[in-house]
Amino acid sequence: MLEEKEILEIFRETKVLREGHFRLTSGKHSRKYMQCAQVLQYPKFTERLCEDLARRFKGQEIHAVVAPAIGGIIVAYEVAKALGVRALFTEREDGKMTFRRGFDLEEDENVLVVEDVITTGGSVFEVIDAVKERGANVCGVGVLVDRSAGKVHFGVKKESLISIEIETWEPEECPLCKEGIPIVKPGSRK
Repeated sequence: MLEEKEILEIFRETKVLREGHFRLTSGKHSRKYMQCAQVLQYPKFTERLCEDLARRFKGQEIHAVVAPAIGGIIVAYEVAKALGVRALFTEREDGKMTFRRGFDLEEDENVLVVEDVITTGGSVFEVIDAVKERGANVCGVGVLVDRSAGKVHFGVKKESLISIEIETWEPEECPLCKEGIPIVKPGSRK
């Protein structure tokens, strides 16, 4: 398994961790932001990280790996490749996470849900619901980065390569706003 030091070195080299004044998807503000998509540009790093994540679920009977689009697609593919199973992804349709493009799960298939980064776990919870609606079993959740520092629980085994907590504030309490520092909305959702 990769050591946390090696993972952080990869993240530094690929500029995953950014500093400034950011508005997160949750609406909260932060001094730091993790853009895991940055590391996904580099197949050699992505493969190493995802193989390490997959290794944490070896020995479990997993039939498919599912992730939310877009951030989790590459992670799902690489983890599934390492496990020798199918990779699928969900997408939003009319505001709800669902399977599209002919993707489907069989009843009682064992599914590993993966994501690049979680903060509140919102997208992962939605994928879990979509998997359960198909009658499949969620047997674990794997993430590259757990920004909740282990506070988010999905009711199944959860593994993360690193777990960190980045300080956040409600907009009205944000010291960066009070200093007049311009804010950036770096995420993928508008």
